[in-house]
Amino acid sequence: MRVGHGFDLHTLESGIPFMLGGVQLEWPKGPKGHSDGDVILHAVIDALLGAAGLGDIGEWFPPSDDTYKGADSSDLLQRTLRCLENENWRIHNIDVTVMLEAPKLSAYKERIRDHLVTLADLQLNQVNIKAKTMEGLGPIGEGDAVAAMVTVLIEQKREAP
Repeated sequence: MRVGHGFDLHTLESGIPFMLGGVQLEWPKGPKGHSDGDVILHAVIDALLGAAGLGDIGEWFPPSDDTYKGADSSDLLQRTLRCLENENWRIHNIDVTVMLEAPKLSAYKERIRDHLVTLADLQLNQVNIKAKTMEGLGPIGEGDAVAAMVTVLIEQKREAP
């Protein structure tokens, strides 16, 4: 069994769609990034790659490569999941903490969880989404950034005898 940890942070800017966990939030600002700036999915990718000893998201999907300009992070996660499957890894759980002052995520958490469950072919009790504010402190607390931390547990599948 292996544990992986992922983190991602993006500034928020007006006029950019706000993608979070594969779900578009209704908000006038969104994360500025090379792809769609989805901090949850980026942190999940990093956590999975780290747990499997396969590097990090920047090595797999470099921001210097225009192939990934505006990319849908759900597609990037699917590519990562296929690689883990090929390497014989199985996900036990994904635990997500989002740091965001606004919008409040209570209206979105279930949809984000459902999207991750579907993408990773997991059960509902294997994915958890938590949201925290920064109590007005720093760029996140001032509404100028969003961040996510993710922890995953994966296990090497045993081959049939």
